[in-house]
Amino acid sequence: MPFLLVFSYYRLSKIQKAKRMELDDKELVTKAKSGDRKAFDELVRLNKDKMFALIYRMTGDREITLDLLQDTFFAAYKELGGFRGDSRFYSWLYRIASSKTLNYLKRKKILSFFSLSAGTPDEPSYNMPDNVGFSEINDRLIKAVDLLPPKQKLIFNLRFFDRLSFPDIAGILNKGESTVKTNYQKAIEKLQNQLKDFR
Repeated sequence: MPFLLVFSYYRLSKIQKAKRMELDDKELVTKAKSGDRKAFDELVRLNKDKMFALIYRMTGDREITLDLLQDTFFAAYKELGGFRGDSRFYSWLYRIASSKTLNYLKRKKILSFFSLSAGTPDEPSYNMPDNVGFSEINDRLIKAVDLLPPKQKLIFNLRFFDRLSFPDIAGILNKGESTVKTNYQKAIEKLQNQLKDFR
């Protein structure tokens, strides 16, 4: 019985915290829209880690992630007047970050195509040192996710790592929920195929 009581309190506390954050976001957005720079800085502080994680999982490059993160918040600041509040602020930020990251990946793919067709060698790859000791399965999962097409990769990251619901992801990407589910399922199938020797 005590476990259930603690679990119920924890769940209630988590729900109350989420509602409080949503109210805080709305209040901060209202203040930021009226020109309060500190309110916008607080919105950045509250959301920067989630946005960094999303972009980094998509690019795998810290410097590019920081550039795209800066572009995301700059665009959000510039377009803040257009934020209607139909969705939560973080969902709107996810949409901006996703769009900027997908555009970057498309440009990168086009540029690499032209550099390959011109016969010039690619730049050497400098991987960031990994201070975190990942197990073999985590390494394989990260490499397998990296091989997914950009949209499937994004949807997988939003669902698996950020634990967003399908309706939230559909709203962020401005796609139908069934399209999001289909892309997620295709990503899962590809990952299962890549990691079949771990079953």
